[in-house]
Amino acid sequence: MTARIADVVAALEARYPPAWAESWDRVGLVLGDPEAPAARVLFVVDCVPETVDEAEKVGADLIVAHHPLLLRGVSSVAPTTYKGRIVHRLIRAGIGLFTAHTNADVANPGVSDALAARLGLVDTRPLRPSPADPSRGTGRIGSLSAPMSLAELTASAARALPPTTIGVRAAGDPDRSVERVAVCGGAGDPFLADASAAGADVYLTADLRHHPASEHVSGEGPALLDAAHWATERPWLDGAAELLRGDVPVQTVVSDVDTDPWTVHAPSPRG
Repeated sequence: MTARIADVVAALEARYPPAWAESWDRVGLVLGDPEAPAARVLFVVDCVPETVDEAEKVGADLIVAHHPLLLRGVSSVAPTTYKGRIVHRLIRAGIGLFTAHTNADVANPGVSDALAARLGLVDTRPLRPSPADPSRGTGRIGSLSAPMSLAELTASAARALPPTTIGVRAAGDPDRSVERVAVCGGAGDPFLADASAAGADVYLTADLRHHPASEHVSGEGPALLDAAHWATERPWLDGAAELLRGDVPVQTVVSDVDTDPWTVHAPSPRG
């Protein structure tokens, strides 16, 4: 029996209830007839022209994206605009679009569980537990199987995460011994204080800003690892696709298209 888009939406919303999303977020079905067939589903971090190309190439009936295409209110989706062109392409191709964003961030398993697994963390728990259910929440904190230096963990993280131009950078003493590791997929500097309070030796996330990072490592907080936003969220796609296949009779494809905007990196020459 061929699944419908409605069946896929029901399965995904059971795993990632829309009520778990932040009030500012926009999640759920964006495009697509709920009664249309959904034989093949493409999982992506971003719905951008490159991943729409991929959806057309693999014959996807539905895209499941982590980041919302239409996060803020719009007055037009005219094809003369960037997002309007994407909307028109999807409609012409008969491809639906579904978003699971902050509701997937706090799920268990969710975005940060997949990130923690890439680093080999054990005994993980939410970094900022949900008041309604402490088994889920934002970020994760756990332990490495054995202590290592910050420099060693930085190199290990760069190997474990999907490759990007910027790779992984660290803030702190390269020789510092680390074992307790906090992670947060996506932009995680709002949770620096949570990482400190949880007793983390190091905190891995993305999009760390200069002043918060500088003030943080100057104090008693954990060392910092900063990776590309896409690389910290891409690992979630594999598990989400596997769960969907167990819930609904569909084929799934996971996108490895690197949607990180940075495409060139030249390290500064040293003295």
